[in-house]
Amino acid sequence: MKKVISIVMLALFIVSCSTVPITGRKRVNFVSDAQILPASFAQYESFLAENKISADVGMTNEVQSVGMRISKAVDQFMRANGMEAEANSYRWEFNLIDDPTVNAWCMPGGKVVFYTGILPICDNTNGVAAVMGHEVAHAFAKHGQERMSTGTLLQLGGAGVALGTANKDPKTQQIWNTAFGLGAQFGIMLPFSRNHETEADKLGMVFMIMAGYQPEEAVNVWIRMSQRASSDQAPPEFMSTHPSNQTRIKNLKAFLPEAVKLAKKYSAQPVSSNQ
Repeated sequence: MKKVISIVMLALFIVSCSTVPITGRKRVNFVSDAQILPASFAQYESFLAENKISADVGMTNEVQSVGMRISKAVDQFMRANGMEAEANSYRWEFNLIDDPTVNAWCMPGGKVVFYTGILPICDNTNGVAAVMGHEVAHAFAKHGQERMSTGTLLQLGGAGVALGTANKDPKTQQIWNTAFGLGAQFGIMLPFSRNHETEADKLGMVFMIMAGYQPEEAVNVWIRMSQRASSDQAPPEFMSTHPSNQTRIKNLKAFLPEAVKLAKKYSAQPVSSNQ
């Protein structure tokens, strides 16, 4: 049985390897859009029904305008690079929720939520574009699908550990299960999540440039975020799902010249809209 599980895991890993466009990172994803998108869209509708949509017409219009402009740039990129079917599967939607939480997120398939609490961190239209580009990048790179795929592989790995120690005494079983759980958490899932955030930061900067926004503001967003959060509130980076604010600031500053080159290379055509 252990061999069967190992063979299945290896086969899934091999057949489901693909490359994230632009960054070139190899990813493992065997969760198809047909499997995940209907549930994603339904969950998004449920969330909107259960939460208060902002009555601030001006800020709602800005969030939606920036979102449509960036998603249009992404759509143009996909259609210019042989990804028409994938582009057709997205259902871009952008909503502003009246909630003081400093947060924004994007579900698979392009369903984005901004909370009013993040708007002071955005500070301006380019700041909104920086956060929007990051969230759109999560959907573009299929990070949600990849997390689900990795979770499935880890479940199989956990089953393999359980089977492999089935004849051991309970204390040994507990040691092995604990070791696997900690290894999966700190050695795979948390670094995995931080890598996704870093990739979304970089892709997001490229997308905001392609849409005509100023990429320097992506750095300023994280400077404002670091000024808001005191250092004792954040866990050590190795225990976090996100890179530290200082790491993100450093990475984005270093990546900015490359982002400009990539945006110029991959822009299918200018995205017409008033900033």
